[in-house]
Order: sequence, then structure tokens, then C-alpha cells
Amino acid sequence: MSDTPSTKLDLDPSPDTSGPSWEEIARKELRGRDVLDLSTKTPDGLVIKPLYGPEDVPEGTAEALPGVAPFMRGPRATMYAGQPWTIRQYAGFSTAEESNAFYRRNLAAGQKGLSVAFDLATHRGYDSDHPRVSGDVGKAGVAIDSVEDMKILFDEIPLDEMSVSMTMNGAVIPTLAMFIVAAEEQGVDRRKLTGTIQNDILKEFMVRNTYIYAPEPSMRIVADIIAYTAAEMPKFNSISISGYHMQEAGATTAQELAYTLADGMEYVRAAMARGLSVDQFAGRLSFFFCIGMDFFKEAAKLRAARMLWAKIMEDFGAKDDRSKMLRTHCQTSGVSLTEQDPYNNIVRTAYEALAAVLGGTQSLHTNGFDEAIALPTEFSARIARNTQLILQHETGVTRTVDPLGGSYYVEALTHDLADKALELINEIEAAGGMTKAVEAGIPKSRIEESAAARQARIDRGEDVIVGVNRFRLENEDPIDFLVVDTDDVRKQQIRRLEDVRRRRSREDCEAALSKLEDLARSGEGNLLEAAVEAARARASLGEISTAMEQGFGGRHAATHRLNKGVYADAYAGDPEYDILKSRIAEHVETTGRTPRVLVAKLGQDGHDRGAKVIASAFSDLGFEVELSDLFATPEDAARKAVDLDVDVVGVSTLAAGHLSLVPKLIEALKASGNEQIQVVCGGVIPARDYEPLFKAGVAEVFGPGTNVLDAGRALLGLIQGERRNTRMPLKGEERSAADRMG
Repeated sequence: MSDTPSTKLDLDPSPDTSGPSWEEIARKELRGRDVLDLSTKTPDGLVIKPLYGPEDVPEGTAEALPGVAPFMRGPRATMYAGQPWTIRQYAGFSTAEESNAFYRRNLAAGQKGLSVAFDLATHRGYDSDHPRVSGDVGKAGVAIDSVEDMKILFDEIPLDEMSVSMTMNGAVIPTLAMFIVAAEEQGVDRRKLTGTIQNDILKEFMVRNTYIYAPEPSMRIVADIIAYTAAEMPKFNSISISGYHMQEAGATTAQELAYTLADGMEYVRAAMARGLSVDQFAGRLSFFFCIGMDFFKEAAKLRAARMLWAKIMEDFGAKDDRSKMLRTHCQTSGVSLTEQDPYNNIVRTAYEALAAVLGGTQSLHTNGFDEAIALPTEFSARIARNTQLILQHETGVTRTVDPLGGSYYVEALTHDLADKALELINEIEAAGGMTKAVEAGIPKSRIEESAAARQARIDRGEDVIVGVNRFRLENEDPIDFLVVDTDDVRKQQIRRLEDVRRRRSREDCEAALSKLEDLARSGEGNLLEAAVEAARARASLGEISTAMEQGFGGRHAATHRLNKGVYADAYAGDPEYDILKSRIAEHVETTGRTPRVLVAKLGQDGHDRGAKVIASAFSDLGFEVELSDLFATPEDAARKAVDLDVDVVGVSTLAAGHLSLVPKLIEALKASGNEQIQVVCGGVIPARDYEPLFKAGVAEVFGPGTNVLDAGRALLGLIQGERRNTRMPLKGEERSAADRMG
């Protein structure tokens, strides 16, 4: 017999119960402190314990299987072991020709599906020659005015083979109609088209604001599209119910989960009210979630979403398992990206991508590291795409279905999130459903409160942002970024639009538009079907939108209010906050005038998170703050500033229109004899734009990263005559081009 010891170990994972308990060992390590001191309370109100065990896993969890209702572990039995997720990068800028070339390069480099970003003029239903969109054409997406643009956008991209996702809500009817006609003229029957149209108008009223019509006619549009696609486009997803923009606007994880599913419930009711049975259309509903930096919570969110949706659809009477499956696209967070030390964003995006994959997404977009500064370059887009390719091909994550399944922590967190989301869903249901809740401002108010609280935690250093409020570099090298000449793009678009109008049959176009307007007014017929006829007759996107606008009785204008007290509560007892508040009070006592600020959004950019956060915080500090109407022209903002007799106009910018719009605001103030009103800017403003803004007369530039108290001190100093013409990075403004559409 050999004396060599056996190399086989008999491992027994069961604990040695004869010794001290885990709590006793942990307390000794903590030198007597209570182990519960290590627990963390999240903004959702969840309590995260330092250790989870079998007792934390809900009953029945061990029996859960992927591909089997309620699909917590994934909608497909084999998931990525059978087929990896779709790499679907979101892109679009400038002209249709430029975007088409970009798409074809990306597809050749490994991208598997298209996701189209449209410019703000298109989103808001305006043609490129409309006077209100002079600074927005081609800036944050591709400009589409007619079927001819749509045909160029997909030139040499076979639409019977390529899945196409289109992020469009306000002008969803003309956009989808033009896509259908462009496919026809490419020789592709609409029944063969695959992809998704976002068509999620409720979240626009909550957070993103690129609506055109009031909630009621907007919901009719949603139902018409669901009905048309169910009958005519069986492979096409009629809606992508989006939580992405909610998280970008400041929603907690539980709020994003709850309000997204509550939106879905409202859309199901709208379709059923049109006489459709749930199993006729529910299998073509899809979802869209944001993936932020709270790694395990984001993965658990997707698992909870599938579990909840299956139960919700059963309650609606769904029999087909496909109707109960929640299928989702995900995009890494834009709001987590920073202008400071931007290469850190590559790491952030990679972690977020891994969370999305471990949560079981069906397709994914990864953001470019430079999107806190400007539109992504070819270089940053390649890194973003390769992040997914590396994840698919080098890490081994595709080998096993739901590798987090069975984790005590993840299973408990999944159910805790589901329970918290159900509380919020029940609040929405008690209000009469999401349409009624949106009209009452319930979800919008909740999200804005969460955004202000998040900003206060960052400013106080409670939420660490590496390179921003901790571990910050002294000096940073500038990076290259993409610049779009919107004036040149607009000229090109106007020339093509004029050519389309010159060559079309005027009689056919007018007849199709008249029919569309009549259907909108009467409430009968299918608007998408009529819009397809108008698109064939070469009606423009703006003309189709206007016809429906006239039938519906005009454009919708939302009211807004400030959430006050959130910032003050977070800073209660903080000496710096109290000092600044006292300085403002002294200014009021000395001058007899409260410092007045107008926070303005110019152009067609509806993302107002930054504007609302700053306005709320400054109001708590003691400034008198007003918000401009959304989608204001420079002249609109100047008139309001004069009427309110403000000291400063603060322009919140996201979509790169500041070099066009802010100088016009300053000119309008001067023309009215009110050059004493100072103008400052905050938002996504590349460093190379500071000097042109200063030369135009801007007093201060605030970019992503600055503590709001520092911004408040700067603003007070400016009002008191301390003009500095410096750049201060302002964390809290909207700051991601990735957030521009989702």
C-alpha cells in the first residue's frame, strides 16, 4: 500500500454548530458593535442585510425554472446558452445618409440589431423647416421629414432580415407609417417586418416630455398602433414600455419597476377596450429598463419584473404563456456617467452591462464613455460595442442559465423589490390607473422628490461618485467628441423637403391629410392606417402630425410645479447650507429684494430633471425661482424673464443646442433693453464651447460635477456683482447624451 496521502478531499459545506455563531464571530470582529449596524437602507426603503441565508429565501423559489411561468429565471428555457442577447446599439445623428453609413459600419463590426435615435424636431412632430427647431435639427438624433429620408436611413439594410427598434412616442404615427412605406418600396411586405416601436406615451407625461397631444388622444394612438400591428405586422412589437427614462429622471429602482408595469397595465386595458383579447396582442408587448450602478439590485429588478408581469397578465385573463412573458431591452445608465475622469465611464458601463446580462435581458445597448460630454464618437462607440462582444465571447457568462439563481441575497432581493413595487402599483390603481395618476401628477412628483434627494446625497458625499465627489484628479486631459453642424444639416433637410413637396401630387396629399384629420376629430377609424396612406402620398412628418393636432384640438401643454423642502430636509443641520441660506437672507434684508432666477429650457429638449433639481434646491436656499415653459424659444424665455423681473436666467441644456439658442436669448434680452439680466448655462456643455458662450455674454457655465451649494454661492455672487466668467461643473444637471432618447 502506498504511503502517499489521498488528494481527494471530503468536503462538507454544513457549518460546525459546536462553535460560536456567525453573529458572535461578527460582533467580535466589530469589537462589540451590533451586526445590524452593517445593514443599509436604500432609497427605495429596502433594508439590505450584511448576510443572507436559506431562511431569507421565499418558499417555492427553489422550484422556479427558466422558460416556465412566472419566468423569474428568464423567458426562454436555454437563455444565452442557446442564443446570446442581441447587441442593439442606439444611434442616430445628423442626416439619414450619415446615420445609414454609421449603422452599416456597426453591423459589419458585430452589431446584431438597429436602434434608431431621432432628433428632437422629429420627436416633437416638426419638420426641419419649422422656426421652433432651428437649434435642434440633427443634434441628438437623425432628422426624418419624409419617406425619402426613411428610405435613405435603411438603404442597403434589408428590412426583412434586420430587426429595427425605433425610440419614438410623440410623433409615433408618422414615423411608423414612413417606416412601413419605406419597407414597401424596398420590396418588403409589412408582415415580415421585425422590431419594436417604443409607443410609450405615459412615461413622456411623467418624465421625458416629448409629447404632442393630450393624454386621452395619445392613448388612442397607442391603442390604434397595437390594433394595426396585431392585424398587419405579426412579427413587430407594438410597444416598448419604458422605465429607462424614469430612472434617468431620478426614480428609485422600485419606482422604475412599479411605474413601468403600471404603464403596461394601462396599455393592456386600452387595447382590450378596442375589442382585442389579451392573447391577440400581449405576446408582442416588450419592455425597456435602465441598468444603473446598484449591481445586484438591477439584476434582481429584471427578475422581479418578469415574476410580477406574469401574475398581472394572468389577472387580465392571459392563457398563452407568450402573453405572460416579459421580454426586455436594456440600456446602461446615462445618468451614472460623469464628465470628470470620463474613462471611468468605461468601467461603469461594463459593470452595468454585466448586471443586465445576469438579470436576463433580451437585448442591450451600452453607452459610450463620452456621452456625459457630447454625442459618442466612432472611437467611443467601438469601445461600447466591444464591451458587449467581450462579455459574450470572453467571460463565460453565456454558459449557464441564470447563474445568480439560488443566491440567498439575490432571491430575497428579487422578492423584496417585487413587494415594494406592488405597494406603488396599488397606489396607482387606487388613483384610477396610470392615466388618472399621471393627470394627478402622482408618479411625476414621486420621481422628482427622489431626484432631489439623490442630488443632496451626492452633494453631501453620502453617495460616492469616483472622480467627482471623491478621488478627483487635479488636472484632466481633454478628449475628442462629435460635433454636428445643425445649420448645415437643417439646410440639407430643407432642400430635400422642398424637393419632395415639389414632386408629389398636391391633391393626393391634401386628400390623405384631410382624411387623417377627420378621423382624429371623429374618434373613429385607425389613425396609423390613414397615416400610411398619407406617407405614400409623400405628406411630411410635420404635416401628418399637424393634421392630427388639428383634429385633436391642439398641442398639449403640461403644467409643472416645484417640489420644495426635499433638499432642505437632506441638509438639515449642515453648517455650509445654513451659512449660504443666511447669506441669501442677509442679501434680502440689505437690498429689500429676493434674488430672482428663471430656470429655462430652450428648444425641443424635454428632459427637465436637471432643471427641476436645481430649481428645487435653489428655492430651498432662499432664491425666488420660476421655471420657463418647456420647449421655449429664446424669445419666449426673454419675455418671461423680463415679465418676472429676474436677476438671472439659468439655461438647462442637454441636447447640444446651446451654441445656437443661448446667444439668441442674450440678444433678445438686449433688444428689449434688459441686458442687466445675467445668463448662465448648465448641463451637457463640452469644454470647447465655454469660450464661445462667454464671448456671447454668458456669465457662468456649470457642467456636470459641481456641488449645488457651490453653484448657489456662485449665483449669489453674480447677483451681487461678482462676475467671474468661469466654468463650474454642476452635478445634478441632465448630463448624458445617452439619456437624450433612450
